Amino acid sequence: MIRSTVLDTPIGPLALLSLDDTLIAAGFTAHPDELHSRLHPSLRSRVMTAAPDLGDITKAHLAYFAGDLTALDALPLRHPAPPTRERLWTVLRRVPAGQTVTYGRLAAMAGLQRGARASGQACAKNLIAPAIPCHRVVASTGSGAKRLNGYYYGIDRKAWLLEHESHA
Repeated sequence: MIRSTVLDTPIGPLALLSLDDTLIAAGFTAHPDELHSRLHPSLRSRVMTAAPDLGDITKAHLAYFAGDLTALDALPLRHPAPPTRERLWTVLRRVPAGQTVTYGRLAAMAGLQRGARASGQACAKNLIAPAIPCHRVVASTGSGAKRLNGYYYGIDRKAWLLEHESHA
C-alpha cells in the first residue's frame, strides 16, 4: 500500500508518497493524488492511503527545509524508468547542494554524448522533487553563462531552492 502525507514548507505544500519506507514520489502540491496518477504503472495500480507521518522520509524533508542540505541524500528512492533516465537521476543526486550543472554537463557526467535533451526529459519526468534535485540543472547560454529555466513546480520555487542551498 502506498502511504501519503503533505508537509507545509516555506514554498508551499509538499506531497510525499512512500512504499515500504521508500520514497516513490514527492512534489509541490497539496494533492497526493496528482502524484499518484503520474506514477509508473507498476506503482500506480497500488492503493494509496493518507498517513500523518512517513517516519524517516518526513524527518529528512523537514530537516532539509530547516537547513540540513544533505538530509535527502541517503533516502531510499524508487522511480522506475528507462535505464538512461535512471542513470541521469542517479548522477544528478551526486550534484552537491549549492552547486548547479547544465543539461549538457549532466549528460556528460552520465556518459551520454549530446545528451542535453535526454537530461531535460529526465528532469521533466522526475516525480521525486527535491530529493532528485532537478532544480540544480540550469540552461547554458552558450557563452558559459547559466540561466534558470523550466521547473515543473515553477521558476520561483526553483530559485528559492537554489537560494536555500546557496548557504551550504
